[in-house]
Amino acid sequence: MIKIDILEIARLEFEEAKEFYEIEQSGLGARFEDEIRDSLLRIQQYPQAWQSERREIRRYILHKFPYKILYSIQDDKIVVLAFAHLHRKPDYWIDRIE
Repeated sequence: MIKIDILEIARLEFEEAKEFYEIEQSGLGARFEDEIRDSLLRIQQYPQAWQSERREIRRYILHKFPYKILYSIQDDKIVVLAFAHLHRKPDYWIDRIE
């Protein structure tokens, strides 16, 4: 199966969101983490299945939380650029494209 690399800045976004949800309601952070994990597995199995956000960057929209996973397919790996909230700062992640 293809490897997934998560940029450190994206990992921090994930951790902040998880912490926020856990503060909002006990257990909600774990549910957010579960959905992210399941989503990454789907992306890993079918990397080309989701539509393009911008050029070679694809987006996977979560079902239960207002987030999308932005990623690119690079040779033998998937690179996650951002775990972006759907209603905040569109396109803030663009400078992460190499």
